[in-house]
Amino acid sequence: MPDILSIGEILIDFTELKGEDGEVYYKKNAGGSPANIACMAARLGASSGIIAKLGNDMFGKYLQGVLKAKNVDTSGLILDPNFSTSLAFVGKDADGNRDYIFYRKNTADLNLKFNEINLKLIDSCKIFHFGALTLTNEPSKTTTINAVEYAKAKGKLISYIPNWRPYLWSSREAAIQSMQNALQYADIVKVSESELQLITDCGNLLPGIAKLLNEGVKIICVTQGAKGCIIATKSSVELYPSYKVETVDTLGSGDSFFGAFLVKLLEKTKDITELTSEELREMACFANACGAVTSTKMGAIPAMPTLDEVNDFMDSHEVMD
Repeated sequence: MPDILSIGEILIDFTELKGEDGEVYYKKNAGGSPANIACMAARLGASSGIIAKLGNDMFGKYLQGVLKAKNVDTSGLILDPNFSTSLAFVGKDADGNRDYIFYRKNTADLNLKFNEINLKLIDSCKIFHFGALTLTNEPSKTTTINAVEYAKAKGKLISYIPNWRPYLWSSREAAIQSMQNALQYADIVKVSESELQLITDCGNLLPGIAKLLNEGVKIICVTQGAKGCIIATKSSVELYPSYKVETVDTLGSGDSFFGAFLVKLLEKTKDITELTSEELREMACFANACGAVTSTKMGAIPAMPTLDEVNDFMDSHEVMD
């Protein structure tokens, strides 16, 4: 039974590549933030699993195989012949920012029902993780919230990523409301700067962080790409710089960071409100290293490092000034 358990979407990322002939190609990789986090945790030696629904098609079987190969517990995975697996095409816009196109209308991940969940997986886990992308449609929205409420009632630590993808929501207002409502369950939240501004309606970081802490979130991780991260608790707000690397692809780096952070959190036996500044620094630096290593290769799950690779990386690379 997994210690770190995710619920949510697993999909195919078709990542844009340009060949030597100038033609554009798309490489098939496993993706989806909850799956990425489960894989990162497993790569580091933690016991992880996922609750999700896939289509019983070539893509669903491929994703199931990837998760098994990465030692993720797939006993909570359902392959349903009545729905297809979600697809995402990942490219870059004119400014060089990552751009997504999703094929996700009435797909399997949006049709997970609560009575299909093996609740024993939640009963036995220590950290229960969810994201916002299964809140975009029913029945997955109600299923996700019911599962989180069940986990909360069982005393599990709840981690949450809003993961803002505007094209997947009916409106910006609906997205903000759903992402904000989900915060009431979360002990640990990972956000980018733009996501923090979106869900708090605060233009500056510190007021946004203060708002989340006042709403009951115990640990906030604000990822800032190459700059590193901010870790905030009731007692401290600290910036932890990342490592100097040659970035190839940032896809999945934030999920790698958070999966690593949760693994380090799992090692602590005390209440998370009692973590010392030294412990938070250790967790943040390790998580930054995992995110940095992932950014040096193409894809998300294929680029995730093992524990030995992370330790070697930290021994041989400098933190940015």
